[in-house]
Amino acid sequence: MSSDVSTTRDDLRRPPVADRRPTVREHHGDVFTDPYEWLRDKSDPDVIAYLEAENAYTAALTEHLEPLTETLFTELKERTQETDLSVPVYARHSGPEGDSAWWYYTRTQEGAEYARYCRAPATDRLAPPSLDAPIEGETVYLDANVEADGHEFFDLGALAVSPGGHLLAYSTDVTGAERYTLRVRDLRTGEDLPDTVLDVAHGACWAGDGHVFYTRCDEAWRPYVVLRHRLGTPADDDAVVLTETDERFWLGVDSSRDDRWLVFGSGSKLTSEYRLLATDDPEGTPRVVAPRRQGVEYTVEPAGDRLLVVHNDGAEDFALAQAPLDATSHTQWEPVLPGQAGVRLLEVDAYASHVVVSLRRDGLSGLHVIPRAEDGALLPGADVGFDEPLFTVGSSGSPEYVTPSIRVEYTSMLTPPSVYDYDLASGGLTLLKRTAVLPSATQGPYDPSAYVQERTWATAPDGARVPMSVVRRADVALDGSAPALLYGYGSYEIPVDPTFSISRLSLLDRGVVYAVAHVRGGGELGRAWYDQGKVLAKENTFTDFAACAQHLVDAGYTSADRLAARGGSAGGLLMGVVANRWPERFAAIHAQVPFVDALTTILDPELPLTVTEWEEWGDPLHDPEVYRYMKAYTPYENVTHADHPAILATTSLNDTRVYYVEPAKWVAALRATAGATATRPVLLKTEMVAGHGGVSGRYASWREIAFENAWVLDQIVGRTG
Repeated sequence: MSSDVSTTRDDLRRPPVADRRPTVREHHGDVFTDPYEWLRDKSDPDVIAYLEAENAYTAALTEHLEPLTETLFTELKERTQETDLSVPVYARHSGPEGDSAWWYYTRTQEGAEYARYCRAPATDRLAPPSLDAPIEGETVYLDANVEADGHEFFDLGALAVSPGGHLLAYSTDVTGAERYTLRVRDLRTGEDLPDTVLDVAHGACWAGDGHVFYTRCDEAWRPYVVLRHRLGTPADDDAVVLTETDERFWLGVDSSRDDRWLVFGSGSKLTSEYRLLATDDPEGTPRVVAPRRQGVEYTVEPAGDRLLVVHNDGAEDFALAQAPLDATSHTQWEPVLPGQAGVRLLEVDAYASHVVVSLRRDGLSGLHVIPRAEDGALLPGADVGFDEPLFTVGSSGSPEYVTPSIRVEYTSMLTPPSVYDYDLASGGLTLLKRTAVLPSATQGPYDPSAYVQERTWATAPDGARVPMSVVRRADVALDGSAPALLYGYGSYEIPVDPTFSISRLSLLDRGVVYAVAHVRGGGELGRAWYDQGKVLAKENTFTDFAACAQHLVDAGYTSADRLAARGGSAGGLLMGVVANRWPERFAAIHAQVPFVDALTTILDPELPLTVTEWEEWGDPLHDPEVYRYMKAYTPYENVTHADHPAILATTSLNDTRVYYVEPAKWVAALRATAGATATRPVLLKTEMVAGHGGVSGRYASWREIAFENAWVLDQIVGRTG
């Protein structure tokens, strides 16, 4: 550690200075000397001391934000219905001990960090229990607060009730490293069985009541093997069912809705392959539905007497096909919904009487419902309609294959999360629950008519029109005087859809315009939109975001000295590029778990997830062109002497997806490069017990959100907030 790092109060307001311990990297004739690579070793006491010094510095420079942070936390807490109940879901079970039916739901309790998972006997599927009265026969089958007791971090990775309804497979992570411990609970007694499996990946599923299937990660955190645990036997005896040797591919396993099939998926960023195994033959050999072909992606949904397949074979935005239940080749796929440019088919859920297709069209999510004839054939379908200009809709479906209705979840930037019952026969929607937004003592009741959500478009340098979702108070003047926060992501074909946020209300009510830039690399406008923002077209992601920022200024939403940017993970890479190239367009940048040392990471196949990422970013290790391209944008290696915006980088010590070392190195480089010319602070805040998603527990999470929003407000509104 440098001698500049001190624990005295006076020195806490001076930025820590990391030692320069040069490490040389050489690829394709390019030599890069990295002064801060030593920060990667978190077992080194010097590294921990440096991170703690950074935390102390951040705390000292944000001490004045404590009252505003507390106010924002209080507003979020006041507006949230803390003691609440989810809409019960009906599920039938059938096993050796007979049939049973239950309502499943979760409860949250004021003062409790985590949810309680409950069920109660169901006598009538059409008569769900009231949300406003005690539920007869309720059993808490897992209380996450009890499981989390004594741990600073807690996460559930699996929560699966067996087909017979008497056993629960659940897994827990108490470090944030996404390595889970799998256990089995007898729901009749509430006691855990001796069966315990260590070091499993996220998720688990049942085959009957006697076998649990799960995945395990390799050293690169890639789920590469599926194992089968037979209840009552030692975990060391668990059988390997499948192993994926191609380091680009991940493995996963799930059960079909009718519990007749185990579905094994193996996929890279560009290619996929599925296998099926009958659940009544759990120790059998899975059958390949269609062998993998490079560049062809597909998913499989068992649908009674046939398979439904969503694929991109000759259809850029994917098509829907059907195949025989015993299919073994893509040549057996028969078209149902041909591919249509601009209509991105995402997935299909099959029920006895209907099929539900999730899709994207015109930058918005949607549902298309297809009725089935008595013989199972698929008939012409129709979309589920909504009347807001911006919204997000999805189907949480039904656990039952034979069902008269499914659950639909809906939200917008103005409408809180809402759960509907969708009648498959009539197409009618019945609102079951809308998340309550309670009055705040400082801001009063929530009135959606006081706000406006709108779609606007920026023009990128190459002429592409980039959509933006914007929400603001209706009384905000569009004269450039309002503060604004622009969010961006733009990777992995992941869309950032317009959704509601209670914490965002505290920003809106202080006059902040909130905007989402739907930049290329995301999935908002179909596969082409994604392809135009990856590998050797990644520059479009960055220039799109810069164009969106300029559009907000040109259209009068804000001005550059009152505009903040925010992005996380791959969106944090975007924040790093923005800070280097367009510092004059932003007053502040919040980079969450930022992927800002991208080239170093993607060059190292020994690091977690690197090889699987080569189809997203390119392979700079073996391809000189990709190396040069990434070298030109990776933020850590392109830090400039410009007067950067105020920067807050937040990260977690146990993050396995984006190592804490990336923002730590970036912050050190920003400070060293700017030196005495810097006029705005560069801060690093590391959660010492957390993972990629940050802290766990809702109150801890709310405080983290409140602090981050207080910092943004301080930069673009002022200390009065």
